Amino acid sequence: MENKTRCGFVALIGAPNAGKSTITNNFVGSKVSIVSPKVQTTRTLVRGINIFENSQIIFIDTPGIFKPKRRLDRAMVSSAWNGANDADIIVLVIDAKRGFDAESKEIVKKLNENKLSAILMLNKIDLVKKEKLLALITEINTAGNFKEIFMASALTGKHIEDFYKYLADNLPESPWFYPEDQISDMPLKLLAAEITREKLFTYLHQEIPYSLTVETDVWERKEDGSVKAQQTIYVERDNQKSIILGKGGSMIKRIGQSARIELEDLIDSKVHLFLFVKVRENWMNDSSRYEDWNLDFNA
Repeated sequence: MENKTRCGFVALIGAPNAGKSTITNNFVGSKVSIVSPKVQTTRTLVRGINIFENSQIIFIDTPGIFKPKRRLDRAMVSSAWNGANDADIIVLVIDAKRGFDAESKEIVKKLNENKLSAILMLNKIDLVKKEKLLALITEINTAGNFKEIFMASALTGKHIEDFYKYLADNLPESPWFYPEDQISDMPLKLLAAEITREKLFTYLHQEIPYSLTVETDVWERKEDGSVKAQQTIYVERDNQKSIILGKGGSMIKRIGQSARIELEDLIDSKVHLFLFVKVRENWMNDSSRYEDWNLDFNA
């Protein structure tokens, strides 16, 4: 008898930089969610899709949950909780090295208040001694009510297969929602903008990445199979524009080259990438920006 297929949504929630995007990319086997050592990189719900055994698992990589200060922060946190509420399985991802910090405690408290059951994924275990891990698990489990606990390293892949198997076995019986070879439902134009934004995070070591956004204005497939991509980086102030451009345009050239290489690898085609930088003082208060990311402007 043929095994029944399963399919469903798994929401990864947690404090910024807990490793949610790394888990998503590890599972998919390709980059669908941008990763940066800086916190609050993910701004929208990213879906990473792959097959494990007979199950199609759709990971919802949510923005990190933290204490919001600005409109964009509030929209991101609201988006994360909406992703959790809509999922078949909720996974709380905690950075083992950072421990059970104030942000993670607040998330567990809200899960308890809303009677939301979750799975605990203690990530980055390769960075912590075993005896500390056991004490940490006890502390977190006492505060929350977790159906299952996993300890893994998404970066190295250590123990991550057990986690995937649990999800595959516990999703609802259902036909698959997406074609077998589809790895994300994010439009390519948006994913391309996210890749460029990741490079801006990588190369700009100040607060500037939090004050900018990237939009793909042109994504055009040429007759020879190559792609012409034109993107605009919006910043809030003139001095930010100068830093992104760099001396003689050196910085934006580095950023563009790095983004282009990754884009070519992603779509397996040559990419002609053109980057422009413009000042738009109040882009964070422009509702159309939020529509592009499926964020609630009024959150």
